[in-house]
Amino acid sequence: MSKIKPSMNKIKTVCVYCGSGPGTNHRFVEAATALGKILADNGVSLVYGGGSNGLMGAIAKSTLDHGGNVIGIIPDFLIARENALARVQELIVTPDMHDRKRLMFERSDAFVALPGGVGTLEELVEQLTWQQLGRHTKPVLLANIDGFWEPLLALLAHMRATEFIRPSLAVEILKAERVQDILPSLRAAAARAPEGTEAPEIVQRL
Repeated sequence: MSKIKPSMNKIKTVCVYCGSGPGTNHRFVEAATALGKILADNGVSLVYGGGSNGLMGAIAKSTLDHGGNVIGIIPDFLIARENALARVQELIVTPDMHDRKRLMFERSDAFVALPGGVGTLEELVEQLTWQQLGRHTKPVLLANIDGFWEPLLALLAHMRATEFIRPSLAVEILKAERVQDILPSLRAAAARAPEGTEAPEIVQRL
């Protein structure tokens, strides 16, 4: 047990990808709000896309309301469209999406995808791709609220069955049905991960 605790402490910042809209299911906003409180209560900083609308706003405001730390990273062309949240302790404005994603990667110890749209999916899949190619070992988790990510999980299973995801290129993706299971799952995965496997030079060229 003494060997696991230091690794668990690696989870100091969690990047959450999620929709800039609330979606049609009230449980999505409830989940974002609950996760924000959990992060704050556990002293884990939130890294997110910087907006104040939808699920993005719900998780950021909840984290702040419960005394947590929030790092918002937003490209300048989205400041008005996504109504950048000025309350955050740190708001980083980038010139483009590439710098935004690079900084979100660098500032985070793990990644969680709440329900969202194409942007959320794109950010999630990029982290899975980097992980698959051995560029990082940071945990990546699907918050499968009310089965939202089941179609993606089915697609991944189909890709494995048709051998486009081969055993030598496994996709290590975590799944949590309940918000309260997210942080324990990330910590357990971080405890299992080998040290020092990131390749920051690849990130710099994103």
